[in-house]
Amino acid sequence: MEKKFSVVTGGTGYVGLTLVKYLLSQGETVKLLLLEDHPCLDGIDVEKHVGNICNPIDLDACFRGAETVYHIAGVVDISGKKEDLMWKVNVEGTKNVVESCKRCGVKNLIYVSSIDTYPDKFSTEQKSELSSYSEVGLTSGYAITKAIATQIVLDAKDDLKVCCVQPTGVLGPDDYMGSSIGAMMDLFIKGLFPVSMSFGRYNFVDNRDMAKAMYNAVKMGRSGECYILGGEVITVDQMMGYMADALGRKKPKIKIPKGLLLPFVPLISGIMDLAKLPPMLNSFSLSKLEENCNFSNEKAKRELAFTPRSAQETIRDTVLWHQKKLKGEL
Repeated sequence: MEKKFSVVTGGTGYVGLTLVKYLLSQGETVKLLLLEDHPCLDGIDVEKHVGNICNPIDLDACFRGAETVYHIAGVVDISGKKEDLMWKVNVEGTKNVVESCKRCGVKNLIYVSSIDTYPDKFSTEQKSELSSYSEVGLTSGYAITKAIATQIVLDAKDDLKVCCVQPTGVLGPDDYMGSSIGAMMDLFIKGLFPVSMSFGRYNFVDNRDMAKAMYNAVKMGRSGECYILGGEVITVDQMMGYMADALGRKKPKIKIPKGLLLPFVPLISGIMDLAKLPPMLNSFSLSKLEENCNFSNEKAKRELAFTPRSAQETIRDTVLWHQKKLKGEL
């Protein structure tokens, strides 16, 4: 009898790579579906399968014989420049993954959805999981494609076990591919982000806590259910303070108000583009900082044994990881 194994799509991102490491620590055999190999996987005991989720033939070749598929691969874009690619990957690619799981006899599909799939973003009440997801009430291309993809996965609940996890803002080590918030931390470490903000807050989750919850979803989750993976809500100024503490520095004294920052956003965005940095400060990201980020994680705690650590611990570990990366110590 062949040994059971799990497949991870998107295994080089900092959610996927952290999950791969956790699965291996639990004695799992892991296969990765990759667009291309990456040095971050050097020395990690996995089978690598080069392929594209937009190609059903690639998926069948990779999924055949798998017991569980963790579908993480997707396109995140806040620049408004990748609408067609997001639809192709996030929607059509996810549909391909679901259909391939059915053809190949996969038992479990765990999908990384998003809290961006929730409408009424400026409401004040605490948000909990919905019974269904659609583009109604959503405005960004990312949110729409993730909502449609989430429902595609949920609709397969009678054919295989499916669970969707919905992380808030993800932080943590293993950010080799370069996230927007990781780019901001790099600038802060270099002393190129010497100010804070007097507005904005967000809900953050540690990618290590997320990996454990995804693993638990296979055995503990209920098919056809979504699980919000959220942690602690902190202000932008608190986050800057935690980053400074981790580096043994003083927190920035200057806190810029929104009204003063807004006129410079187009210029800052343009500079980021020229520097080929991930978009980290534009009208979309500023809007996110004022949305309702009060998400309930009680369902995930109750059913997936989700145990989020403090935001201060997560930010400390993330900043110190980025500091090592910049020093070439990783």
